Amino acid sequence: MTDTILANARLVLPDEVIHGHLVLRDGRIAEIGQGAAIPPGALDCDGDLVMPGLVELHTDNLERHMEPRPGVDWPHASAIIAHDAELASVGITTVFDALRVGSVVTENNAGYGEYARALADEILDLRAKGALRISHFLHLRAEICSQTLPEEMAKFGPHDRVGIVSLMDHTPGERQFRDITKLRDYVIGKKGLSEAEFQSHVADQQALRARVGVAHEAAAVAHARRYGAVLASHDDTTAPQVAVSAGHGCHFAEFPTTVEAAQACRDHGIKVMMGAPNLIRGGSHSGNVAAADLARADLLDILSSDYVPSGLLSAALMLGDLWGNMARAVATVTAAPAAAVDLADRGRLAPGARADVIRVTRLGAAGALRGVWVRGQRV
Repeated sequence: MTDTILANARLVLPDEVIHGHLVLRDGRIAEIGQGAAIPPGALDCDGDLVMPGLVELHTDNLERHMEPRPGVDWPHASAIIAHDAELASVGITTVFDALRVGSVVTENNAGYGEYARALADEILDLRAKGALRISHFLHLRAEICSQTLPEEMAKFGPHDRVGIVSLMDHTPGERQFRDITKLRDYVIGKKGLSEAEFQSHVADQQALRARVGVAHEAAAVAHARRYGAVLASHDDTTAPQVAVSAGHGCHFAEFPTTVEAAQACRDHGIKVMMGAPNLIRGGSHSGNVAAADLARADLLDILSSDYVPSGLLSAALMLGDLWGNMARAVATVTAAPAAAVDLADRGRLAPGARADVIRVTRLGAAGALRGVWVRGQRV
């Protein structure tokens, strides 16, 4: 295989940014050199940033491709391929596709059905056929407040590339929806419920959580261990909730909603992940803690694009400017998420690492992607 050489670049290494060149060979980073020299046959990067491919742990983007309009079920193979291509186009080279497990099948208007096992089969089949450009794993979002969680999780096994199980609890009045007025806006807007239907939904969900919550949480933790997956908490709000997450062995916390919860995560050695849209917009759309405030308090470890794939690169650059340390900021979207899910082969520019690499031109505060390589092949 012919070497790919990226030269005259600002290489974002784990702890510093240097001017140099990068050699990609046989799917790995073979060599890193310092200086302005451009070896024969090299691609002149004109001083652009060259950094590891981005690692995305939590994205809802596939859902948008599957249902481009309310009630429209788009052909899934086309949706998965488009989702994959979109992520590649914004510099994401490893993704954990988030699929909900746990359904509510008895509510006519606010219920939702099972889909994860069938969709996972389609993703894994396309991967096996070589139809996808980037590396895909599965992230099962285990909805504790549901009716079918244990049954749905039992359909997955160690062979399914389930890398993450997150413990989700969207019970009205808890965590993300501690403020029920925010939940009202979301559910009525999305489902078109009347006020009476919304109040009935709240009562049903709270009663369901009281009946099955403890058993479902224990089942989700047990299944994650059976898969060999990393556990994550979701929307921790209080220190006691974080203590429970720590007891389960959670590696990272998705979107803690308060400074109290983020500080408790730090105290327990749990990495804190926040959403790029929160950072870019200047605050949470749910009224929770601002990512920028956690960054300034040294309580932010990992960024996720959440629902805007292009936000991941933009937020990393923004964080680099905020901290005055681009290497540290880039690590929040490369090395830190890779380490959180035990992927030791990627997320950094180092000899022997997987050759997932992106080239970025700075345009003021923003960045324009100029090239993406996955295992050394330009995609």
